Amino acid sequence: MEQNANITRIYNHAAEVIKTAILQGQYEAAKGVNRVQLLTNYAIGKYVSMNTRNGAWGTGALKVISERLRKLLPGLRGYGETQLKEMRLFYEGWSFIDTKSSVMTDDLPHDNSSVATDELQSADPVEDIMNLIKVAMPTNFPMEDFFNTPFTHHSTILRKCESNEERYYYMHRCVEEHMAVERLKVIIGNDDFKKGVIPNNFLNRLGDTSLARKAVMQFKDSYLLDFINVEEIGERDKEDIDERVVEKQIIHNIKKFIMEFGKDFAFVGNQYHLEIYSEEFFPDLLFFNRELNALVVVELKTGKFKSGYLAQLMTYLRILDDKVKKPHENPSIGIVLCKEANRSFVEYVMQDYDKPMGVATYTTFQETPEALKDALPDMDELKKLL
Repeated sequence: MEQNANITRIYNHAAEVIKTAILQGQYEAAKGVNRVQLLTNYAIGKYVSMNTRNGAWGTGALKVISERLRKLLPGLRGYGETQLKEMRLFYEGWSFIDTKSSVMTDDLPHDNSSVATDELQSADPVEDIMNLIKVAMPTNFPMEDFFNTPFTHHSTILRKCESNEERYYYMHRCVEEHMAVERLKVIIGNDDFKKGVIPNNFLNRLGDTSLARKAVMQFKDSYLLDFINVEEIGERDKEDIDERVVEKQIIHNIKKFIMEFGKDFAFVGNQYHLEIYSEEFFPDLLFFNRELNALVVVELKTGKFKSGYLAQLMTYLRILDDKVKKPHENPSIGIVLCKEANRSFVEYVMQDYDKPMGVATYTTFQETPEALKDALPDMDELKKLL
């Protein structure tokens, strides 16, 4: 009897603590501090984790506590038994950003906290549950994406993705595309992380993990260059169009190419002249990317990827870094843009190159599926409409 009364008291206290945290979080969120709501769930998740994982609360505790919460806060939604488990998952999945966590690492600085200090030990239910955590930014952690990803999206990502790199990728997609959670489930199910990330060696060759992650997100593994119409060029009888023809079409449509290629690119030139020890080289396309603060050289190939393309790219990158790159800029990045590539082979041969590079493929208008072509408006009709 006494034991049951003690358990009831513990669960009532837990409900009061969580209620206080909920109200505080909602108050701060109402003032526009949206990240506070996310941190509230994170703190509640730790509180639940601490007491369920060590056996302090018995079986069925979360159900009892959630029912008590509904009585304390009539009309409250989002804090049932299932949601409390999701908060526990949320905390445990990202526990390494909590400097008070037992899994904290040396990567965490000790002067970047946004939450308070002492452990929650008071029996007073008004005690701030936020004192349980002290959030800091681990080295190279995408904190802005973390705070701008909705809680329901976090739950989906944590349940369906194993590696942090994969989780970072989908968080970034959520933020960039303002993605609905159902859409998120679809792209994770389609394995967009592996399909959408360009084969590269950025993490090993750029040194700065944050920069490497930005580079990974900057490039796609495949591009649709639908402005290149081989039939209009008069190359319809050729199995493969000449690389210079592709280059000329890109230069003629450089704005369209940059819009497809990605954000923050500035065109430097084509057939850019490089010279070293009286040897001359002419990379196909040279860009500067403001986000990466780096030169990006693109080498065009009209056929299947060959390992020799990387050696060619390596030469360009070494000369660019030695002769063209400014002291404040990051290492130059090379991209081979070809018609076809075996991803596993690319990643295998890329291991021995010490300059950052990636290999992407492209599709032209001629290769666009007929069903899609038929859906495109006729140019004469479009002109009439305009």
